[in-house]
Formats: sequence, structure tokens, C-alpha cells
Amino acid sequence: MQQTRTLTDKIFLVIKGILMGAANKVPGVSGGMVAFVAGFYEEFIFSLKRINLNSLKLIVNGRFRSLWYYTNAKFLSLLILGMVISYFSVSLLLDYLITHYELYVWAAFFGMILGSIYYISKDFEEWNRRNIGFMLLGVIAGVSISFLEPAAQNDNLWFVFFCGIIGVSGMTLPGLSGSFILILLGNYVLLLVDSVNALYLTIAEVFTWDFSFAQDEERKRLLQVLLVFTLGSLAGLVSLSHILGYLLKHYKNATFAVIIGFITGSLGVVWPWKKAVFRRNEEGIFLFDKTGNRIIDNYDRYLPSFHELSTWIAIFLIITGALLVLWLAWAELKSKKQDA
Repeated sequence: MQQTRTLTDKIFLVIKGILMGAANKVPGVSGGMVAFVAGFYEEFIFSLKRINLNSLKLIVNGRFRSLWYYTNAKFLSLLILGMVISYFSVSLLLDYLITHYELYVWAAFFGMILGSIYYISKDFEEWNRRNIGFMLLGVIAGVSISFLEPAAQNDNLWFVFFCGIIGVSGMTLPGLSGSFILILLGNYVLLLVDSVNALYLTIAEVFTWDFSFAQDEERKRLLQVLLVFTLGSLAGLVSLSHILGYLLKHYKNATFAVIIGFITGSLGVVWPWKKAVFRRNEEGIFLFDKTGNRIIDNYDRYLPSFHELSTWIAIFLIITGALLVLWLAWAELKSKKQDA
């Protein structure tokens, strides 16, 4: 499993981790899709699959060097480094851009997904009747998810744990956005906004030797929710990787066909021309999260007007996003040929 990697390979892996982290933050975009398009999806899944009873035995026996090689930890650590960098930089920038330039952000991601579909489909050579059927099932599933109605927020800890298992799906299943799934489950704001902000605030207070949060019941509740969500995410990451590892080993072509279809179906989620539908209470008054932002319930999609300049800018960004993905794939392929 462990591979010899050049410095260029390591830099590319960190960049891929940054892209995965950014993709996971945006509802409708999947970090797993980045792994799939960038060509390291199988290594990613099989590395996660190595987090099992054997790795636990290595830890108990103190065989940490063997554990490092057994789990392909160098590969995973470089990816995680990129995700951490993304979380504290690119993700914050994306939050700002989505708030102020929503149409253009969705357009760029729409184009990137289009480019990804072309890139991963052109080398898939098993287009028989069976695999086309699997692809269509993936398309139907992806489109269906984009039109589901969101549920109400639920902070029951068992449900939060379940949200962690499902929410991490975007890391492992290309085309399935964990962030969008959390919107449908009603817990996007609770788990990715309120609880994360509570953690940031708590860390900042601890650094100033302020432990007053220990008396704040709401803060402690949010930190408990975040802990349970994290445990659920870890459980989901390991369990889903084992399921997908089995499917890739025994039904690789069918699995790839479903993934291609699922990514295609996810285009409905990131359709650029849409307006956010905000959640209201029974009196019709908008509901806000703890940062003062209105809570997104879902999106109403509409067709663009070609008489508006913003439409042409969005189309330009769609083309640019598609070309960017293809250029990155070409640049990495060229780099590998030079290293060889």
C-alpha cells in the first residue's frame, strides 16, 4: 500500500486535501468527487479500510512503525494536512464568496463537476447495457436527493451520531454532498455552524485562561453535540470505507458506473440559477442561526435570463471551472510522466 512519493507528489496531495476540504464545506459538492477525479479515490478508500482490528492490535502492541506503513499513514496525513489548511483558509473564503457572489460560486462548481464528469467518463471502457443501467440508477438517485424536503432541526444525540455517519458520506462517496445531506436532515446549522463556532470560542477563551464556559449550559450542549457528531463521522468514515472497499474489489466497474451517474445527478444540487428558501416559524417569521444568518431550508431553481450580464459571467465561470479541472488533471499526468 505504502508508495514512494516525490516532493511533487506530496505537494499535490496537500493541494488535493485542500480541494477536498473546500468541496466538503459547500452544500452540493463532494470531497469524494475530488478524490475520484484526481485519481486517488481507490487508494483513499483502501487506506481508510486499513483502520481495523489489525491496526488496533498494532497500537496495543506498541508497533507504531508497522502501523504507519499498514495504514498508509503518510498518504492520509498529507491529505488531512490539506483539509486542515483548507478549513482555516479556503473554507472561510468560500463562506464570504457564497454570501456575496452566490451565483458565481455555484457556476464555478457546476463547471468543475461538468469537467469532472467528462474526465472520468472518457476513460471508462465498460459501457455495456448493465453498467449503463447502474449509471442511470446513480443519476436518478442524485437528482432525487436534490429535490427532497428538509427536516426540522434535531439535537437528539443518537440522531446527531447518525448525522455524523451520513454527513461524512461526501468524503467517501463521490457526488453525495455531506453538507447538503445535513441540510436535508435539518442539522446543517447546528452541526457545521453553531457547534463549530462554540468550539472556536471555547478554544479562544482557554488560551486567555477564561474557563467561564464551564458554567454555560448552552455552550456545553453544543460541545457535546460536536463531540458526538465527530464520533459518528469517524464511525461512518471507517464503516463506509469497508463497504466501498468491498464493492471496488468485487464490483469495480458497476461501482464506477453508479458513481459517474451519481456525480451527474448531483448537478441538480449545484445548479447555479437558484434562490435560497429560508426557514420560517409557524407565524411566517424568518429563523436565524446564532451568527445572525437566516437558516437555509432549500433552494428554488429557475432558468437564467440571457439578457442579464450576470448570466454571461456565470456561463464564463462554468466554462472556466470545467477547463480548470481538465488542466489540473493534465498537469498531474504530465508531472507523473516526468517523474517516471
